[in-house]
Parts: sequence; C-alpha cells; structure tokens
Amino acid sequence: MLANFRRAIFRPLSIIGLVCLGVLILFHEPTSFYYYLTVAQLLFVPIVVELLVKLNTWEKLIIASGQLAVTTLFFSLSKLIVFLCVFIYLTSTIVVAWQGVKRFLKRGFVHIEEMMIDLGLIYLVMGGLWFFAFHLKLDFGFSPIITWLTAIHFHYSAFLLCISVGLIGRIQIDRFYRLCCFIIAAGPILVALGITFSRIIELVSVSLYIMAIFCITYFVITWKLPRGQRVLIRGAFLTLCFTIVWSLLYAWSNLTGIRFVDIPDMLAFHGFYNCIGFGCLIVLAWGLSIPPTKQQEYVFPISKIRGKLTATGKSHPGLVDDMSVFINKAMVPTMITDFYEHTSNYHLTATVKWSTWFKPFAFVYQFISRRIGQLNLPYSSKPVVMDGQILKVDEQSDGRVKPRVWQRAIEDQPVFTAIYSTHWKDTKCYMNIALPLPFSTMHGILHVSTKDNNLHLTSDTNGDAGTYLVIGDMILQLPLHEYFILKEEQGTLRAKHHMTLFGLSFLHIDYEIQKKMT
Repeated sequence: MLANFRRAIFRPLSIIGLVCLGVLILFHEPTSFYYYLTVAQLLFVPIVVELLVKLNTWEKLIIASGQLAVTTLFFSLSKLIVFLCVFIYLTSTIVVAWQGVKRFLKRGFVHIEEMMIDLGLIYLVMGGLWFFAFHLKLDFGFSPIITWLTAIHFHYSAFLLCISVGLIGRIQIDRFYRLCCFIIAAGPILVALGITFSRIIELVSVSLYIMAIFCITYFVITWKLPRGQRVLIRGAFLTLCFTIVWSLLYAWSNLTGIRFVDIPDMLAFHGFYNCIGFGCLIVLAWGLSIPPTKQQEYVFPISKIRGKLTATGKSHPGLVDDMSVFINKAMVPTMITDFYEHTSNYHLTATVKWSTWFKPFAFVYQFISRRIGQLNLPYSSKPVVMDGQILKVDEQSDGRVKPRVWQRAIEDQPVFTAIYSTHWKDTKCYMNIALPLPFSTMHGILHVSTKDNNLHLTSDTNGDAGTYLVIGDMILQLPLHEYFILKEEQGTLRAKHHMTLFGLSFLHIDYEIQKKMT
C-alpha cells in the first residue's frame, strides 16, 4: 500500500500541486478560508483524478495549467490575467468532467458505484463555474462569500464525496447503499435549489443529505474495509458526520431567523474540518489503494449495421435454426419452438398499450419513429395485424453468426427491423437482436428459459443479458428491460411483451399468433 501511495504522490500532477502549494505558503500571506478551496484544486482533485482515470498528455497539460492558474491568482490583480486564469481552471474542470462522461458512455446505466464516480467527476465543472463567477464578480443574487462557499461545496461534497461513496460501493453494496447514493447524488443540486428558491426545500434537502451521510458512515464502520485504509476512511466519514451538522444548523438559522450558525462559523468549523479531517484523510486513504471495479468489458458480438438496412438476401424460414441451443424443447409445446424455427408460417395480431405516464413521450416519439421506420409502434391500443418477412443478412456486413432480419409492418408502414443472431457465453446461448438506428444500433441480449410449459425471454438477468446502445466503439447499457412470455392456448400462441424504463413499466404488447392456413 505504501508503494501505491508513493506512486500517487510522485505523479506529475501531484508534484506540481505540492510545489504550487509550497510557493503559496512561502510567498503569500495565507487567508485560511481561501485555502480550503485551493488545497482541493492543487492537490485533492489532481491526485484523485490520476488514481481513477488514465489521462493523455494534453489532458495532463490542461489540468497542470489549471493548477498554475490557481496559484497565479494569488499574485495578480490584473483583470485580464484574472480572467485568463479562471478560464484556464474552468477548462481543466471540463477536462475532468469529460472523463466522467467517457466512463459512463463506455458502460451505461449499470453498477451504481461506478455511476457515483462518474457523477463526482462531472460535478467538478460546477465547482469550476462557481469559481469563475466569484473571481469575475458575476452577480447571481448571492453574496461573494456564498459564491465562494458554493465552489468549495462542489469540490468537496460533490466531487470528493460522490467519488468516495462510489469507491466504497466497490467494496460492498446493499439496497440501503443504493438509496443513499441517490440522495447524495442529488444532494448538491437540491441544496443549491433550496438556497435559491426556498428555505424549506433547503432544510429538507440538507436533512436528507445528512441522513444519507450518516448511513454511509454506518456502512464504513460496520463493513470490512481493507487493512491500512479503514482508519483513514472511517476517520474521514466520522469527521464529515460531525461537521455536516453545521450545515443543518445553518439551514435552520436561515429558515427561522434565529442565528445558531452564521457564515464565519461555517468557515471556521465546517470548512476547516472538512478540508483537514475529510479531504486529507480520504485522499490519503485512496492514495494507499483504489478498490478494483466489478465492471467487466462487454465482449459479446455487435452488429456493424447502422441506419436503415438496405442489402438483404434470400428469404429464411425462422428466427433461429434450432431452439435446442437455448432450451430443452420437450419442456414447451411443439408449436412454440415451431414458431421460432418457422416464423414465416405464422401471422401476428398485436395490441399495444402505453402506460399513462409515458403517453406524452410516445405521442412525440411517433413523429420520429415514422421517419426512421424503427420501433414505430402505434399510439392507439386497437388490435393491429403485423405482416412480416424474414430475410438473410450478409455475415460480413453484420459481423455476427448467421444473421437474419425480421421486418415487420402495419399496413405497409415499417414497425420493426430486427436482425437476429446468437452468441455463446460460457455454456449459455443468448438471443442477440440488433435494431439499426441512425448512426447507432440498439442491441437486446435475451436470456431464454422455460417455466410451466411457457417460454420466457428477458434482458433482466445476469450474464450478457441487457439492452445496449452501440455508438462507434462505445457500448452503453440502458436502464431498459424487456420480458416475454409465450404460451400456447388451444392451438393459438399468446405472447406478452412487457417493457420497463428505470424499473417503471411503460409499454405492454399482447400478441395473438396463429399459424397461416396452407
């Protein structure tokens, strides 16, 4: 661990930060509350960023320029130089925020602990904006000291805290941890909205924020943490619990008008101990060792087709060649497996039902879906006949094994263009479905199983299953899940297709599937 710490300290950005801080201590009369932010800008942020992401040369140069710019501000009163310095530092925070965006786009809505790290990196740009506003004396209706404290807030409570909570989640997670993540992630924005618009909102948001921090502190005390770091992490969060009470007292003072805590108290106590007790301890802890991520690289086959599918081959009988690669065919009625192996022998009648809360979005989206001819489901819930054909797709053009496209339409209006294939992961075969979109492709990876003589397909399970958006070399997992149940009832197949977004139901389709008369 000490070797890791030495590597963290002796990286270029860390050295530059230490030198700049040394220059300020030697040649500039310290003003304590200014230094709370400066220490974060020169040391805490660069050290943590270099521990988390791999920066290229130009990104390091911009962040280093930001460190030098912050230092220069203490020695110059020229308006032009001040503007250039704060602009350079704001640019460096944008570079850090972009690292969070890139991390998210390569993974998507999965692993809440990684999303907290992404958000912490992204939040830093808000600190840069408030720092910019303070030095240029921009009037947002707040006093200069409140503007400065807001900049500090986004460097500590947003950047350092969100990232730290995410790294703790790499060690262990439970459902209450997830709830705490949602509150802490929204906390900086909710508190800012409360300060701007409503003292009651401020008090409620601060109270929820404090409860979440106390819960995370309970976790770090009770969970088994890596040896050598546990004292530092626990000390950091216990300090935060102690100092965060001042935020509650400050919010209560603003609401009632009775001054329990004022700005000088916040600076002298809350600011000082957050910088020394939380900031220093937590950065030292992560400098010793960063917990490994649970995120694994996506390695399943991806369709290379983007936009409208134009080139197709001869007709093909079914969506799959043999259902036995997915299931034991004896566990479901023959008609179910025959439908997938000889799909062109069947016709579908669909009843589409949008959830009430989603109908405004569905109404707007239909104007887009008609133009692109994809995911073009009717807004009405009246039963409609879906005509379809299955055609072969060139393997080299698609990039997957034996692709075939199922093109479905309602009264000659395209509804779905879904290119079916399969792939194996370990001993499990998945249904790999690609829906070409403009400049991208949506992939539905479905796990296939049987239960009670019914066929079940879902994206909501372990392994490769999921819904993904592929843009270039980025694979973004979406908070979108689908559930199919296919059953036979007296010679007719009935399918239920249910979809959720962020766990909320937004679409349900009932299919009646009958064999064509010969």
